[in-house]
Amino acid sequence: MSKNKFHDGPGPSQRQLRVGELIRRALSDVLARGDVHDPDLNRMSITVGEVRTSPDLKIATAYVLPLGGRGQDEVIALLARNKGELRRIIGKKLALKFAPDLRFQLDETFDRMDETREMLGREEVRRDTQKTDAEERGAE
Repeated sequence: MSKNKFHDGPGPSQRQLRVGELIRRALSDVLARGDVHDPDLNRMSITVGEVRTSPDLKIATAYVLPLGGRGQDEVIALLARNKGELRRIIGKKLALKFAPDLRFQLDETFDRMDETREMLGREEVRRDTQKTDAEERGAE
């Protein structure tokens, strides 16, 4: 098999990113409209933040978070319980050669953003960033 001459980096390829975004949109649409035959899942509002695919596009990991952040473990369990139906629906919508195996993980992006904001709000960090700003203005 020939190596892709346009992608040599350690990150995901353009194809992985494109397919991941297509799956994210389709999954978000399915969950928002309540197309799954599970009343427990349909009563919850779930945000799909990102979908990462494996290089062969056979595994898709969806990073999800329930609206409001409550019931995180329950959401993962419900999605895992219905992953066969979700896979079938997404496979039909996207017309991919193979419907990827879906895996679900909690999206911790928002938690990390809060931690970063808290860190940048500390006095010692503000003092250091103000010094850097003053040094840059002095160099001009």
